[in-house]
Amino acid sequence: MDKEPEENEGRSDLDEWTAYRNGDVRALERLVVKYRRPLYGFLSRFSGDPGRTEEWFQETWVRALRHPRAFTRPPLAPWLFRIAHNLVVDAFRRQRRMGAPQRSGGVGEEGDGAGEAPDPSAVPPDRAVAAKELGERIGAAVASLPEMQRATFSLRMDGRLAFREIAAIQGCPLGTVLARMQYALGKLRTALAGDWEDWKEMR
Repeated sequence: MDKEPEENEGRSDLDEWTAYRNGDVRALERLVVKYRRPLYGFLSRFSGDPGRTEEWFQETWVRALRHPRAFTRPPLAPWLFRIAHNLVVDAFRRQRRMGAPQRSGGVGEEGDGAGEAPDPSAVPPDRAVAAKELGERIGAAVASLPEMQRATFSLRMDGRLAFREIAAIQGCPLGTVLARMQYALGKLRTALAGDWEDWKEMR
């Protein structure tokens, strides 16, 4: 019988990362699975299509694996999201230099945390349809936010990061991050209007 789930229960991110560095590839696979959903949620806000999201997701891990000694304190999330955030910033800078139109976050794509509908199998069909439509409206509202407000909102809601961790990722004072979050919430409240209370219940 496979004992791996019991053996790995309670292991921290640092334990898993250390195990990977010592040759345990399955430890890395577990970390990739663990952070796939929140990273996808963040990256999909900016990618504009699932293919680009997957590309950025893989590149985030490629960059992490290039510098395995950089992760020394758990949890892994702040370090991974710093890499993902920098990757998005780099992509937007390249687009600006080339004069290409910027991609806004996709709607209804995999991992789109704040705009994601509940599992249809877990709710009645009529409620599933309503939840999906609400998720699409929320996704569109989030995609319309200015770049840094969208990043702050996504790091907080998709990544579940503390505001101080977001400030470290963005390289700005805590007050700036708090202000960006409040501006984002204010714009979403206005854009969603009657859907605002429904969205808070979804969270």
